[in-house]
Amino acid sequence: MSDNIVRTNFIRQIIDQDLESGKYGKPSDIHTRFPPEPNGYLHIGHAKAICLNFGIAQDYGGRCNLRFDDTNPTKEEVEYVEGIKKDVEWLGFKWDSLHYASDYFEKFYEIAVKLIKKGLAYVDDSSAEEIRAMRGTLTEPGIESPYRNRSIEENLDLFERMRQGEFKDGEKILRAKIDMASPNINLRDPALYRIRHETHHQTGDQWCIYPMYDLAHSIGDAIEGITHSLCSLEFADHRPLYDWCVEHAEMQHTPHQYEFSRLNIEYNVMSKRLLTLLVTSKVVDGWDDPRMPTIAGLRRRGCPPEAIRLFCDRIGVTKSENLIELQQFSQAMRDVLNEKANRRMAVLDPLKVTLTNLEGDQLLDIANHPQDETRGTRQINFSNTLYIDRADFQESANKKYKRLVLGDFVRLRGAYIIKATDIVKDEADNIIEIIAEIVPGSLGKNVEGAKARGVIQWVSAKDAVDITIHNYDVLFTEKNPNAMPGELTDYINHDSLEVIHGKGEPSLVDAPIEEAYQFERIGYYARDSKYEGLIFNRVVELKDSFGE
Repeated sequence: MSDNIVRTNFIRQIIDQDLESGKYGKPSDIHTRFPPEPNGYLHIGHAKAICLNFGIAQDYGGRCNLRFDDTNPTKEEVEYVEGIKKDVEWLGFKWDSLHYASDYFEKFYEIAVKLIKKGLAYVDDSSAEEIRAMRGTLTEPGIESPYRNRSIEENLDLFERMRQGEFKDGEKILRAKIDMASPNINLRDPALYRIRHETHHQTGDQWCIYPMYDLAHSIGDAIEGITHSLCSLEFADHRPLYDWCVEHAEMQHTPHQYEFSRLNIEYNVMSKRLLTLLVTSKVVDGWDDPRMPTIAGLRRRGCPPEAIRLFCDRIGVTKSENLIELQQFSQAMRDVLNEKANRRMAVLDPLKVTLTNLEGDQLLDIANHPQDETRGTRQINFSNTLYIDRADFQESANKKYKRLVLGDFVRLRGAYIIKATDIVKDEADNIIEIIAEIVPGSLGKNVEGAKARGVIQWVSAKDAVDITIHNYDVLFTEKNPNAMPGELTDYINHDSLEVIHGKGEPSLVDAPIEEAYQFERIGYYARDSKYEGLIFNRVVELKDSFGE
């Protein structure tokens, strides 16, 4: 379905212009990368960047690298590295080469030394607070550090001693010497290296100084021959620093950075910091909680990767920040699952039905997918004791009610037309059983004089299995929780999980984890991967198409 969309956006137009102008010789020269920091799990916002970078490489016959921006050992873990690899592959993409920023630590160090020798970098003893105070404002220039004019020899000596571990964290920092009066605050002598006495997940204790993002990102792109370095809009003001680093490092290859808008979806947050808060404060059941917008959470929920790719194609790539309606994502899931998901029957609020004129059990062949005969059929036992959903019966109702009514007819999915002839109530006047009879000859056929009001699902009471349903709703009460005053936790939807105990057809015992089914007339559900037993998570409701 996603393949029917013509992918075009301003970035692809830039690439086409670059090819037409001869800047790059052939489409296969196009080289992108996806550079996540392994300090948390990826979310659907990252999926947009993944689809863009890997999608461009696929469509142009170029290459796309996966490069971990592992320059801050205080927050990064191997767990996140492996989780990111799994997410990229699950989304349907394969990197051409795998890199870590730490692969280039020695090269970054050599470039820093080169900048010092060129008089373009210096070691500063100022504290982080002092440096922040000296930066100035958007309307006032910054103030030069008292250490800005240290000699090249002194800076080389101090930087080497920083590498050797002579100084404590925060005691010294290497800064670029650019322009403290620049209207772009990012060019006011930004930090290039900091001290971190932490064990790194790749390099161990080999290093105690680590390059800052702007240096590592730009030089990493240059080393790998990236042609189009794609990042979100908040890095637009960093582009001059990106270019400065590449230029003064005298790299053989010059990459170019282009920015696009981040993905923001209603009732969600896309900040790793805020998502971490939800996890650590136990608001959710880990990074893979099905209410989380993480790729791990969506996978556990049962969202197919094709739906995420389709959604990303539909929303496109622009420079305009906007809040995407949640229904757009829900509809992408429905459109994919309507074709992909096999059908099963379940009853969430069981009400017993006894058929008085059925002689013996029958095995019925019921289609796995009503629009795809190649999916085959499954056999379901049809017995004289069934369960239907309590909401599918009323003692009396008008003609608009398309379910079972006392004294009237309804068809059971894939089975007979039945007529409700009587009801049994308990002492509190609650209906506990329906007495009914099948209409002879109505298996797969209509019978004159027995017009069914509608079609409802059912399960046989003799072999139905107990299932637990997790109906997930939005995690926040506000469409844009980021824009609300106060704390994020003030806007948690405390009714975001409804647990229901129902009955399902016996084939659900063999349901693969995370594979979605359509529970007929209810919604799309997938078996949970974290807990044992027949626990099914709601992927998305059954609703009309988005915008209708």
